[in-house]
Amino acid sequence: MYQKLVNHNEDIGRLVSKGYAIGCDSNYLVVRDVPYLDEHLDLAWGAIVAKLVAVDKLRFVQDDHQVFFAGGVPHGLDGAPIRNLGGGPCSLALSAGAEDVVVQRRFSNKPKNTGKYRDFFDKIDTYVSIISGPAMSMKGADPFTFRVQEDCGPESVFKFHDTLTSRAEITDLSEEFREEIVAVVGLGGTGGYLLDFLVKTPVKEIRAFDADVFHVHNAFRSPGRLDESELGRPKATVYGDRYENFRDGFSSHETFIDEETADLLGGVTFAFVCVDKGSSRSEIFEALTSRGIPFIDVGMGLKRRSGALNGMARVTYFGPKTGRETMGKGYAELSDGPDDLYRTNIQIAELNALNAALAIIRYKQLRGFYFQDKAHEHLLFDLSDLGTVGEVMPDEN
Repeated sequence: MYQKLVNHNEDIGRLVSKGYAIGCDSNYLVVRDVPYLDEHLDLAWGAIVAKLVAVDKLRFVQDDHQVFFAGGVPHGLDGAPIRNLGGGPCSLALSAGAEDVVVQRRFSNKPKNTGKYRDFFDKIDTYVSIISGPAMSMKGADPFTFRVQEDCGPESVFKFHDTLTSRAEITDLSEEFREEIVAVVGLGGTGGYLLDFLVKTPVKEIRAFDADVFHVHNAFRSPGRLDESELGRPKATVYGDRYENFRDGFSSHETFIDEETADLLGGVTFAFVCVDKGSSRSEIFEALTSRGIPFIDVGMGLKRRSGALNGMARVTYFGPKTGRETMGKGYAELSDGPDDLYRTNIQIAELNALNAALAIIRYKQLRGFYFQDKAHEHLLFDLSDLGTVGEVMPDEN
């Protein structure tokens, strides 16, 4: 990434040519070897960190007038903290490849005339002049070390730079997914939306399973645009083509999960089950629980009530040690009733999307990405009052 960053961004290339110690990490620009005077007017060294905002796969722009600083409070020749560096203490998580850069504060210096910096060269050069000027004058320090740091942190699974994570300053939370291998079993309405959410989550690998064909009714409960050529093709192929250009580590399989295909779950660390047939769910549950794979099962039940639709969306978590115990509580249907052939399975796109959102949020709570006040094993969303009720998880320790 370093060479692409320098070669395709003229302003960053100018920083390198001038001698700045330019590097990158987790979609941040990192400028090391920045000298400054500490509170004792001794020479100290810090680093400037600025967000990289991707325009496309190769080009980046800077988004505001702020930077992060790894170091103490820079002082002027008079021994007082340098003025015009607003902001304050803060922290920012970078990858292990930048463990030498420990962000301690944020600076905010807005250009008086324009209110914004032209580009990265203008921004970094201005901040270094302010921060390092006293140290350069008193100590003869030089920020132009021409040091190159080509390690830009761990490779991303995304084919586009995940500057959403860096802009939100949640790189450390996203690390919770780095080794996750997640299966999505069933690519109907809820499964399709869940896959869409999961594809944009930095898990290591995604395996999607469905043996059915993509029909017109599926298009009305599917995220994104419809290409007419998708109709009549296997769902696995349709979704595989949709997301092939977005990330690596994604595979789709034109099969159901049962005793004969369960080996395809090898290495999976978490799964989502999105099927509406009890007998199919039972086989999938058995395949997952026998391998100690934690999973979330989703479900939805809608009926007409006083002319309007009413019902619930369900999210149930089955832990690696308590899965069979949860199965015995009857939260999810594990068999086919005699009237299933005649039952109208009403599903609406927005409720499929909601069911999927509840499931992915619950998964991210389990991985520490989202805060949880109560660890729900079973959660129901009631359409009539837009409220939720649930059962708290048993202790797995």
